[in-house]
Amino acid sequence: MVSSALPLHTFKHDISDIPLPEKFTYPFHYTPHPLCLLAAKEVQEYLGSKKEWEEELQQGKMLGVLVVETPDRQIVYISAFSGILAGKNIHPFFVPPVYDLLQPNGFFKEEEQNISEINNNIKNLQNKSEYILLINKLQSFEDSFKRQIEEEKEIRKKAKEEREKRRNENPNEVELAAMVKESQFQKAELKRIEKQGAATINEIKNEISIFEEKIEFLKKERKRRSAALQQKLFDQFQMLNAKGEAKGLSFIFEPTLQHTPPAGAGECAAPKMLQYAYTHHLRPIAMAEFWWGNSPKTEIRHHGFFYPACQSKCGPILKHMLQGLIVEENPLAMDHHKSTELEIVYEDEWMVCVNKPAGMLSVPGKLDKDSVYDRMKQKYPNATGPLIVHRLDMDTSGLLLIAKDKEVHKTLQSMFKDRRIKKRYTALLDGIVKQNEGTINLPLCPDITDRPRQMVNQEFGKPAVTEYTVLEKKDGKTRITFHPLTGKTHQLRIHAAHPDGLSCPIVGDTLYGKKSDRLYLHAEYLEFTHPKTGEIIEIKKEADF
Repeated sequence: MVSSALPLHTFKHDISDIPLPEKFTYPFHYTPHPLCLLAAKEVQEYLGSKKEWEEELQQGKMLGVLVVETPDRQIVYISAFSGILAGKNIHPFFVPPVYDLLQPNGFFKEEEQNISEINNNIKNLQNKSEYILLINKLQSFEDSFKRQIEEEKEIRKKAKEEREKRRNENPNEVELAAMVKESQFQKAELKRIEKQGAATINEIKNEISIFEEKIEFLKKERKRRSAALQQKLFDQFQMLNAKGEAKGLSFIFEPTLQHTPPAGAGECAAPKMLQYAYTHHLRPIAMAEFWWGNSPKTEIRHHGFFYPACQSKCGPILKHMLQGLIVEENPLAMDHHKSTELEIVYEDEWMVCVNKPAGMLSVPGKLDKDSVYDRMKQKYPNATGPLIVHRLDMDTSGLLLIAKDKEVHKTLQSMFKDRRIKKRYTALLDGIVKQNEGTINLPLCPDITDRPRQMVNQEFGKPAVTEYTVLEKKDGKTRITFHPLTGKTHQLRIHAAHPDGLSCPIVGDTLYGKKSDRLYLHAEYLEFTHPKTGEIIEIKKEADF
């Protein structure tokens, strides 16, 4: 029997007729197992009962469920939340963190208090009246000194002009000598004023530096202690795998591009649950993570939707923690189009346009998979240049232009860059779009914490503009056409899914919506001036959905 003292939960419903999966969940691209769906529903019911958490949960929280088998062969589940909940790391219903950094007497809280005191000391010095007075004094003197120098220079300019005028009137030698003497005196006087002003400025700066040296020392001490604290914290996270091997976060992340663990590493739901399972001799069977609450302003998260594990924080950790388990293959690594014949929609002696199927890469990627480029290289071995003029996401189907020579490729790419090629996409959205047409303007940039996801960022994002027209609203879905005026990565997907966009993700969008049999996004139309003949070329291939 499951102990009530442990955060193990017996399913409320009969699960005897639900077959167990043969392999554990591939966490970065998955369809939630029926047992995970049941477990998630029960966790969500529990969350609904916690009225005191309602306001916080509305802000949004990632949670997870892990179906496990106990040593006595019972099928139960555990659950976890990412980060903290209601100001605490530990709640009886959920598994505990790998390391509780909120322990009252733990080293983290103690050192955090020390760092907080340093912050207060820095703030006190910066707000000290003597320091502020000196800063203001320096600014005031520099402003007045600058004006004085400008006035002095203007006086000397006018004096110079007057002397030039007098020189044109044929002055005698005595007068000329007097003018030279006057000029020399004025130059010397200006240098004296500049020297005196600089001395005063240096004097004030020296007084300021006494405070700034103290502030800089405290900042360096804060940086040193913060780094040491972070390192000590990472050392507490000894992550287990199914083989019983433990590795610290620093060791796990050392081979990665960033070399060091990002903040919050090890505190996501997935590592928490796996760590608990291994330490309590529970066999992991299936796992899923879901978002609960409102979407953040930058990321796209929909209430109740399931999401893959993040790559930046969880990627390296889970790669280690899943060792020893029989895990599902990465669906993205499967080549579903080996026997698929690429449909050629348009062809002449300079270019080709193919109908790329959903699931095929435009160009070779990290995965050893077939791509349009590989096919075209085989079909046109004498073609020059990079061939692929533009790209479509692997999951997007539709028209893809291929140039047979380098010159045409360069011209077509320039036409795409200058927006001289009209593009139109058809998509099926999960939800009903309110307005029948409009323009979406949401700047985008990569989400460096969770690649390949992109995010909306008003400050650092690059312009991304999409026009849209609704074609049909039916059965809770919207059929729509998109006219992208820019060509940013995942532009249409984010503009569809984001709350400030259409708030209706494209059906089958595993990154920003829900998984389906495919991504229902199709590039159906291209229009441009032929780079060789000057003809207007229109290419159309309607979606098969």
